[in-house]
Amino acid sequence: MKKKAPAAKPKNKSPRVRAKATSVKKSAGKKSAKSILSELLAGRPTTDLKYILYEASVQCPEWHVRHFPRYLLWMTGKKAMSLREDFCGTSRISAEWVKSDKNRTALGMDLDPEPLDYYERIHRPTLLPSQAERLRLVQKNVLIPTHEKFDLIAACNFSFYIFHEREVLLSYFRAAHRSLEPKGALFLEMAGGEGMLEGMEEERMVRIPKIGKIKYVWEQNDFDAISSVNDYAIHFQMPNKKWLENAFQYHWRIWGIREVREILKEAGFSKTHVFWETADSTGKGTGEYAPMENGDPSHAWIAYVAGVK
Repeated sequence: MKKKAPAAKPKNKSPRVRAKATSVKKSAGKKSAKSILSELLAGRPTTDLKYILYEASVQCPEWHVRHFPRYLLWMTGKKAMSLREDFCGTSRISAEWVKSDKNRTALGMDLDPEPLDYYERIHRPTLLPSQAERLRLVQKNVLIPTHEKFDLIAACNFSFYIFHEREVLLSYFRAAHRSLEPKGALFLEMAGGEGMLEGMEEERMVRIPKIGKIKYVWEQNDFDAISSVNDYAIHFQMPNKKWLENAFQYHWRIWGIREVREILKEAGFSKTHVFWETADSTGKGTGEYAPMENGDPSHAWIAYVAGVK
C-alpha cells in the first residue's frame, strides 16, 4: 500500500514574512511602553528582551514538534520519542517536545551560555516536574557526537549555515549520524533563492503580550557570489519607537539543497528526502510541504532536508 506523503503548513516560523506595517497609537490612561518594559524586565538581565521578542516574532515550536515526527514516520515507520535540538538557543522546541508526550525526552545543545541560562530561568519553571526532568541542556559543540542516541536531531532556523567550509559541514553531519538511533533522522531547515541573496529589508508588526505592538525587521546585505556568504540581522522597534538594533546578527554561507544532500550521503546517511513547498493550480505556493525531487524556481524558498540513518 502506497504511503501518503505528509504535508504541513507552518505558522510564523521564518523571518522572511511580508506584512504591511501599521501605526501604533497611544491609548490614554495606559502605562507607557517604558514603564511596561521596566516592570517586565525588573530584576532580569537586559538581554532577556531580545529573546522575548525573538520567540514571539520568529519561532513556532509547535509546528516542528507536530510535523517532524510525521515526516519520520512516513520515511521510516519509526515513532519519534527522543529529540536532540542542535543550536537550541532558548530551547523552545525541546520544551514543547517534552510537553507533547509523557514519554518523550529531549537534549538541547548550544555553545552560547546566555540563551541556555534564559531557558533555565524562564522556561524550565513553566514545565511540570515530570516534563523538566526529561529535558536536559548542555553547553557543547555539535561537532562532537553524543553518547546518547536520538530518533531525531533538528537544526532549525538555518542554524547550520554558520558552517562556511565543506569539511566542517561534513564533520557536523558525521557527528550527527553517529548520534542517531537506527532509522533516526537529521532534519535541516534551509532557505535560499534570489530573495535570500539580495540586499533588502522586510518588516511586519507583531503584538506581544505585556509589551504591545512591535516592528520586526529582517535585513539582508548584498550577497558575495564568490564566497556564497552573506550578512543578515534582526532589528526590533518598540512601541515607544525606540530601536533595538542588531538584536541578532548572522554571517551565513547559503548552502544549496543538492550539495547538502551530497554531503549527507558522504557522511553515511542511507537516504535523503526534501520537503518542498507545494503549489496551487496557478503555481502559487500554498505554504504546505511535501516530499519532492524537483522544485519550482522560487524567488525565495524555505525547505526541509532530512537525512535518514
